[in-house]
Amino acid sequence: MSTGTLYTVSAPSGAGKTSLVKALVESDSQVTVSVSHTTRPMRPGETDGINYHFVDRDEFVQMLGKGDFLEHAQVFENYYGTSRAWVEETLASGRDVILEIDWQGAAQVRKLKPETVGIFILPPSQQALLERLTGRGQDEQSVIDKRMAEAISEMSHYPEADFVIINDDFTTALAELRAVMVAERQRLYRQQSRHGALLQSLLRQQGD
Repeated sequence: MSTGTLYTVSAPSGAGKTSLVKALVESDSQVTVSVSHTTRPMRPGETDGINYHFVDRDEFVQMLGKGDFLEHAQVFENYYGTSRAWVEETLASGRDVILEIDWQGAAQVRKLKPETVGIFILPPSQQALLERLTGRGQDEQSVIDKRMAEAISEMSHYPEADFVIINDDFTTALAELRAVMVAERQRLYRQQSRHGALLQSLLRQQGD
């Protein structure tokens, strides 16, 4: 059986990454999104094992010490991590896995798994991103400025990805994201693994 492909999808806040990935997964049964472990408290409406695997700090640190995470990060007082075992088991089953993580997490994953395919989602302009970050216009200018500075810093790492998708029109961006997945599935070594018998039969001389 051909193994699945591991993807990292990164983007600045407001670029539409989560919506694109959600739409892709809903329309493609061969791809799934990794559910991270986190030490942050569960919020109303969230479900353990669906939104996150909620664990306490001691358990997370213990898992980290055992090398259970493919990547991990600390955001303020909370920890987040991607289960190495789950990712490897899912890939071995033939399904593709998407990790929605920032550029730092993507770099950690690429270091451990060089075959990982990196995708970066960008907005069509700074103005469009600013409008998305501004939202209802209730935030102070200092907060908006900080968000934009963080977004620009994040976007500066797009050259580290293998594919860049500009999310101007959602339908077009989704089609481009799907195209990356489809193309990766047709790579020579994957087709040889998946259709080895067929490929050999196609080269067999008549009468052999």
